[in-house]
Amino acid sequence: MIKCMVVDDKPLAIDVLTHYIAKIPVLHLTFSTDNPLEALNKVLEGEVDLVFLDIQMPELSGIQFMKIVKGKCLVILTTAYADYALEGFDHDAVDYLLKPVSFERFYKAIEKAQLILKGLAEKDDVKTSETETKKIVSDIFVKTEYKLVRVHLDEILYVKGLQNYLSIYTTDEKITSLQTMKKIEEQLPTHQFIRVHKSYIVSINKIESIQRNRIRIAGITIALGEVYRKAFYDAIATN
Repeated sequence: MIKCMVVDDKPLAIDVLTHYIAKIPVLHLTFSTDNPLEALNKVLEGEVDLVFLDIQMPELSGIQFMKIVKGKCLVILTTAYADYALEGFDHDAVDYLLKPVSFERFYKAIEKAQLILKGLAEKDDVKTSETETKKIVSDIFVKTEYKLVRVHLDEILYVKGLQNYLSIYTTDEKITSLQTMKKIEEQLPTHQFIRVHKSYIVSINKIESIQRNRIRIAGITIALGEVYRKAFYDAIATN
């Protein structure tokens, strides 16, 4: 049995991972908490083989946590932010799961951890390569009237669909594209962007506030469509 622990400051994120852990017989959940300092004590006492660790938490970040416990347990990072992937692997994270985490991706991470714990592989043999990690943080190309334009994902605030085209609003400019909302939605990573209305896709990390099903982002208010509400609130709860 692999003794594991979940550390995350979002209750829903803990619930999702707890549900996944229960599906895998080899895993035994010994502890879950939203307090990284409490979790740190459990690891230092030798009670844990594997930790599912969020990165952005109060009091102690996931990266700081990993620096302290290095070598005392395996760590699989679970986070909504792709930016820390390379740094996480620098501190020997076994894998890096982007929220919302699918069960298929979760299972693959467990397979890697099992190989390491059984002594059948070293961390460097099974962990995601630097090349694969860099693909997590990427750009997209969008078609304008005359050319393809590279757009940095981290700079996108929201996308507004119009009758025959769409506008991508970034921190610096507005880009008009001839492609459809469906096409742009397929290009954008689901851990970072979500459809909130038939005419809007927003960057989850750029949301300023939510009140009465109205999203405030970059100084404008976007109505949250009824058919998108459940998926939206589930997504922000796990980020």
